[in-house]
Amino acid sequence: MSATRPSSLFWLRLAAIASLILGLASAFGGIWLLSLGGSAYFLIAGLMVIATGVLLLKGKRSALWLYALMLFGSTLWALYEVRLDWWQLLPRLDIWFALGLLIALPVVSRHLGAADQRGAGVKTLWGSLAIALAVGVASLFVDPYSINGNLERQAALAENAAPAQPDGDWQQWGGDHFGQRYSPLKQITADNVSNLEVAWTYRTGDMPTDIDPAEITDENTPLKVGNMLYLCTPHSKVIAVNATTGKEIWKFDPKIKGDNGSFKGWEHMTCRGVSYYNLNDNAATTQNADAQPKMCQRRLYLPTADGRLIALNADDGKVCRDFGNQGEVNLLTANLGGTNPPGGYYSTSPATVVDGLVIIGGHVSDNVSVNEPSGVVRAFDARDGHLVWNWDAGNPTETRPLPEGQHYTPNSPNMWSVMSVDPKLGLIYLPLGNQMPDQWGGKRSPETEKYSAGVVALNVKTGQPVWNYQFTHHDLWDMDVGGQPTLTDIKTKDGVKPALVASTKQGSIYVLDRRNGSPIVPITEVPRPASNVEGETASPTQPLSALNFTPDPLKESSMWGTNPFDMLYCRIKFKSLRYEGTFTPPSTQGSIVYPGNFGVFDWGGVSVDPERQIAFVNPSYMAFYDTLIPASEINAEDKAESETSGVHKNTGAPYGVTMSPLLTPWGIPCQSPPWGYVAAVDLTTHKVIWKHKNGTVRDSAPLPIPMPLGVPSLGGPIVTAGGVGFLSGTLDYYIRAYDMRNGKELWKARLPAGGQATPMSYKGEDGRQYIVVAAGGHGSLGTKLGDYVVAYALPEKK
Repeated sequence: MSATRPSSLFWLRLAAIASLILGLASAFGGIWLLSLGGSAYFLIAGLMVIATGVLLLKGKRSALWLYALMLFGSTLWALYEVRLDWWQLLPRLDIWFALGLLIALPVVSRHLGAADQRGAGVKTLWGSLAIALAVGVASLFVDPYSINGNLERQAALAENAAPAQPDGDWQQWGGDHFGQRYSPLKQITADNVSNLEVAWTYRTGDMPTDIDPAEITDENTPLKVGNMLYLCTPHSKVIAVNATTGKEIWKFDPKIKGDNGSFKGWEHMTCRGVSYYNLNDNAATTQNADAQPKMCQRRLYLPTADGRLIALNADDGKVCRDFGNQGEVNLLTANLGGTNPPGGYYSTSPATVVDGLVIIGGHVSDNVSVNEPSGVVRAFDARDGHLVWNWDAGNPTETRPLPEGQHYTPNSPNMWSVMSVDPKLGLIYLPLGNQMPDQWGGKRSPETEKYSAGVVALNVKTGQPVWNYQFTHHDLWDMDVGGQPTLTDIKTKDGVKPALVASTKQGSIYVLDRRNGSPIVPITEVPRPASNVEGETASPTQPLSALNFTPDPLKESSMWGTNPFDMLYCRIKFKSLRYEGTFTPPSTQGSIVYPGNFGVFDWGGVSVDPERQIAFVNPSYMAFYDTLIPASEINAEDKAESETSGVHKNTGAPYGVTMSPLLTPWGIPCQSPPWGYVAAVDLTTHKVIWKHKNGTVRDSAPLPIPMPLGVPSLGGPIVTAGGVGFLSGTLDYYIRAYDMRNGKELWKARLPAGGQATPMSYKGEDGRQYIVVAAGGHGSLGTKLGDYVVAYALPEKK
């Protein structure tokens, strides 16, 4: 080596220094991981790479042999942990492969002894590189996550029992009172959907500002009545546009009020939709039809972000002054109970209007205090706005309007999502959240414990509970039933049964007889871990449906990243937190919540083709973790910056909490992909027909590379009688169409912003079938914000 020019040693020294740095990082992290009971691999690999660096500096050909052994061993270890899974093999081997390639190149290897002495070592290292490469290439042809089935039947198995809609309309948020998110239109099919093109684009003008909360979202699903399309925006504005052309007809601004002119302190701001109702559709309000006012017979009901319910004339957008107090009902009444900070209580979802009643629940801020507003659900007269009944989970059988001076139960479980209705049975179905705070339940009452995190069926006329079924006992994980329950009739071995299909954050899809709440698909109680927090008692079991998308428990080998060091960080994080599978109770140590706070299924729910008897679903998987903080350790300046950052104080409880997704320091998920799928379920057999990962990291990765990892989606799917399903909620900015027979992606279109909403479909005056989606983004998810509504249709025939 003494005769070699110093400049020619650059690559050798670079390889040596890289080996020393990478090896030290792996070894030190490996010691930490080993001390937590984790894998010894990173320590062993680190020591071998350090030794390789030392030997390189000394010009020893044994560096080639040692690194070849390390790389070969790493390949075997990776195969043992994840088999032929490309996206999991890649971060285990990428940096080691690159370093090995550098060492094997002549610019480095020629300095490691005489040519006749180093030849075998060079060949051995190239052999290890070739084996690692071959494993990687082989894994490209293996998909360990998909279910590649086919729906054999195409003919209808059953009739659609949902209340009929006017031809080509979409008059309810979920398409109909059953919440099926199903369009009976057949013009768009698997054969022609690839021809869809933009028919029109409308911009609402409602863009986020610097006085808005971090979580401002556009989750709106429009309604279509006649030839008018009704939209609402995050700031609770309502707009009517021509459904065929997208031209604006009228706009209404409720001029919502913040705290001293700002909405910064609010938890979030959203409007998922408005409700439509024709007063002439209800006999109870039209006994004397001639006496009915001629104006405001066709109404929209708007829940505003500052806690009002406003009735609008659907024809011109003017306020219906005969409703409530000059057109509005104040939902923030004195008898609501609890404290009412600005933005702390309002309805994020549209009301349900049936039999002359406007029935509405409300969002209650998570983890603020033990004295939050009641989760009461109230029914108002659709014409004049007077209160007809109220249902409060804390006082469930007293549904008559409260006398003056009394108040609803503070902090009782709330209903922030969308209800469904079976008008023939006279029942309305409420998906419920839990009692605050989410992660500590030491003082919950028996009444609230009974009804939280499940579905309750109420008598539409009286609000009296008829039955309820709880899906999470003593919920400590924010496992609200976020999706609108879907009603459909299902063929079973005992004949056709009226069913309720409830998707949940924990991944189970519960299928109940909607008449009485008895399970149609079996539900079993599964043992779950106990709490180790003083004053807390976690439920010893939790119900699991035989139809479920609950993920396999995480393991240390489930941790991921872009390279071995990301993975090492995540493994240390994983081993540092408490985790005993699904429903691991919160702890002061920190506990992994998986499925996480957004859940496998959230407010988007599922869609059902009632004729083919299939459900189209979009499960997502992201791990979170939460840490309980004793109240004595919380400082006055601590505050929650958003739902998943900062300190949530839980004032009045013995513990506050911090929550966060389980990420690397660079914001990459620690949990290995895929993180999102589309799937179809045969409702007659309860089996998954097909399942495929869905979406790319184009809009969420540091580099806009459309790697098809499968990403989470927030927003629901729809399905059409033409055998095509649509979904827009993925973290990349696309709306996609799928063949319901096999799940094949048939078409996609780039959206101008995040599409975290549920699409809808209708027929225009020109006879074309339209697909419409709101593309306004989601502040917490970090998708691009905007104000777009985009309509697609097949080309006009000329």
